[in-house]
Amino acid sequence: MHHFIDLLDWDAGQCLKFLKEAVRLKKAHLKGKHKPRLQGTVLGMIFEKPSLRTRVSFQAGMAQLGGQSVFFNGPEVGLGKRESLPDIARTMGEYVDAVVLRTFQHENVVEFARWSPKPVINGLSDYYHPCQALADLLTIHEIFGALEGRTIVFVGDGNNVARSLAIVCGKVGARFILSAPPAYRFDRPFLQTYQTHVHGQLEEVEDPLKAVAQADVIYTDVWVSMGQEAQAKERGHDFEAYQVNAALLKAAPERAKVMHCLPAHRGEEITDEVLDGPQSVAFPQAGNRMHAQKALLLWAMQP
Repeated sequence: MHHFIDLLDWDAGQCLKFLKEAVRLKKAHLKGKHKPRLQGTVLGMIFEKPSLRTRVSFQAGMAQLGGQSVFFNGPEVGLGKRESLPDIARTMGEYVDAVVLRTFQHENVVEFARWSPKPVINGLSDYYHPCQALADLLTIHEIFGALEGRTIVFVGDGNNVARSLAIVCGKVGARFILSAPPAYRFDRPFLQTYQTHVHGQLEEVEDPLKAVAQADVIYTDVWVSMGQEAQAKERGHDFEAYQVNAALLKAAPERAKVMHCLPAHRGEEITDEVLDGPQSVAFPQAGNRMHAQKALLLWAMQP
């Protein structure tokens, strides 16, 4: 049984094999060819957090693969409140063939997977967002081909998206730079985990203008994530110099593309001019969520 909690256990070969399958599935999709390889299967989805891309991409992907999905929001299920996590995991396993869990606490995904008799996919937690990272891998491959030796610069908070992207970049030989104020850099436990499981090129550069000097990709995310609303004023002040704007793009090579996992807070971490500009690939990047997750569903649900 395949759980997908993070990307730490995947090696370069597995990442590239997955990428090949995602590319194949996308080509078939663009030709209107969808093989019902998951016909007769059901995906359960439990989301404590709001979602557009994760929910729609998984549900559309399941439909195209011939399967079905059932969706529950957090209050309906009440993870650990209305019912214990182990009880919910074992019960869901009686009905569905896999579960996507989108939750606040990463420990909930780990605990759910420990008790689940069916594959569990981390659709986002406060610590990792591996589904996003896989779609980003597909997007970068489409633009540049070979991933090894490319430089990915994440400008902003060293959050769940940044952690997962740093891991997958390290696995495939891409250089990853986090440009963030000192208080928002990667935490020590993550850096220790990275050194143990990844052994890639990971750097932290405080000055964003210096960080993007050799960038192939400039990546950003919101400064205030779900659950951090009380910190909005403080974070807005701390990240003021880290906006992805025209001035930052001028400091980067002309080849650099701009990525954003969305939703975007326009005028905060990124300007309209950049997000809607010719170097932005944010919306094709969003589209790749479905193709990457179709490959992930086949990996998790097929024997």
